[in-house]
Amino acid sequence: MPTVQTDDIEIYYEVRGDGPPIVFIHGALSDHSAATQQLAAFSDTHTAIAYDLRGHGDTENPRHEPYSIDRLADDLHGFIDEMGLERPVLCGVSMGGMIAQVYASSYPDQLSALVLADTFSPAFLDWRDRFQRSTLVATTAGLVRLVGYNRAKGLILWFGRKLERDQTTSLRPDAFPDMDTVDAVNALEAVAGFHTTDIDLSSITVPTLVLYGEHETSLISRHAPTLSAQIPDSTVREVPDAGHASPWDNPEFFNSAVRAFLADQTSITAR
Repeated sequence: MPTVQTDDIEIYYEVRGDGPPIVFIHGALSDHSAATQQLAAFSDTHTAIAYDLRGHGDTENPRHEPYSIDRLADDLHGFIDEMGLERPVLCGVSMGGMIAQVYASSYPDQLSALVLADTFSPAFLDWRDRFQRSTLVATTAGLVRLVGYNRAKGLILWFGRKLERDQTTSLRPDAFPDMDTVDAVNALEAVAGFHTTDIDLSSITVPTLVLYGEHETSLISRHAPTLSAQIPDSTVREVPDAGHASPWDNPEFFNSAVRAFLADQTSITAR
């Protein structure tokens, strides 16, 4: 089982292929397997890597201590250093996109490109955004505490499908691994606290692709224009026939969009 030691945790990862590195960062309550289709798709041209976040999959969170998105970005920094990755592409989905924003704003010179999928910016856009984000995450965390994550998971996924108007099929119980309740709550509370993270999006100077699903909830999709407006070199694309898990819902479009974006950057660099 491949792992690397970074600070206080041993991070599990999977790697495919050979070439420029691209690192896939999964969302809350998921694990590295969320990027299975991306590992297969990009292994012909890249060293494609997916890892388990702290408290997810096969990466433990010692003593189950609470953490922030900033702490997860520090974990990513240690992982990239220990792996010896030179200017990787980061592709973060949902909470992974939050981690990628923090990392890219802190270490813009250490990346070659950035993909932010199905994620939101740290700042609340208005009172409605504050209310919806705070209420949704607090309610979900409260349910998980009350009945336990593995019992609450089915209801959470059912509610997610209703938010996407039953237009997608990837939000199903077998798509999310079982995990300890305390670890699930820690992940949800990290997402809830993202608004306290101090990020200057204008400091993200690498080329950035912002993706969101056609059937994504407005809670997420309304942030795509904000991310694009504040990140200097950025492009936004909608993933058709997809919801919050756009890499699963429409992997063909998602992968081709990322591949075309990276090809454009290579072409520009070669001029």
